[in-house]
Amino acid sequence: MDELTEALAELDPAAGETETAELVVTDDVLVKLFALGPGATVDPHEHGDSTNVFHVIEGSVTVTRGDEEQTLSAPAVVEHGRGVPHGAANPTDQRAVFTASLCPLPGSG
Repeated sequence: MDELTEALAELDPAAGETETAELVVTDDVLVKLFALGPGATVDPHEHGDSTNVFHVIEGSVTVTRGDEEQTLSAPAVVEHGRGVPHGAANPTDQRAVFTASLCPLPGSG
């Protein structure tokens, strides 16, 4: 039942690298795991037809949402509304991990 534990054990990003795993993929939702090595980033992007929610589950992540930026430590949850640019960065020397839930998937419903 737990999709996180096994996937997390497989991710060990080096400095500057981001590794991912898909935890849940259905017709209308995607939950993706991101492991960021020290200094790694997920460039700002947007989902015009979907809401994206980050769940910080390990370490600290600097989250960008629109013109805002904030460093959050686990546990933390951040909602990115439809069409709002968002991204993430690991400002630490340790691995940082978060999930991103996207719903609805583009083209569903």
